[in-house]
Amino acid sequence: MKKIEYKKFNTLDPLEFITILNQQSIRSHLISHGLFEDNSVREWVAGKIEVDAITGCRVRAVYSDSQLVGWCALQKEQGHFEIAIVISKNAWGIGSQIFKEVMRWSEELRHQEVVIHLLETRPQYKFLKKMCIRSYRSKMLGRQFTTYHLQVARQSQQATF
Repeated sequence: MKKIEYKKFNTLDPLEFITILNQQSIRSHLISHGLFEDNSVREWVAGKIEVDAITGCRVRAVYSDSQLVGWCALQKEQGHFEIAIVISKNAWGIGSQIFKEVMRWSEELRHQEVVIHLLETRPQYKFLKKMCIRSYRSKMLGRQFTTYHLQVARQSQQATF
């Protein structure tokens, strides 16, 4: 089993993220934006550090076996606390472990409900459909998403994949 670590962004060199954030396999599932460069990745990291300081939010870099593989967060988005998990393709096998950890944070931070917005390029996940209290198609920034609302209290008993 891989060792997963979660580190605060303010402990990292922002430039570590460039390779991860510019991977096509990641970019294809996110809102379109230019490739990251030194200045833009520093601004992006600074923005995530600001989000991490907001009550109820948590943003962490994800390391697998001491290698940076992505990031995850509970972040405030359109009035809801949203789960974000962005990991490189070679780490997709640890996504369920990251999801369980972020749900644990949701309980710790006393959220009643969290949402996940998956861009239209992502398949619908049966485990999310089974766990959610409601789901629907939504539109943000000109793109279509499937939005899942998850009741936090239920997750500690139902987070099975």
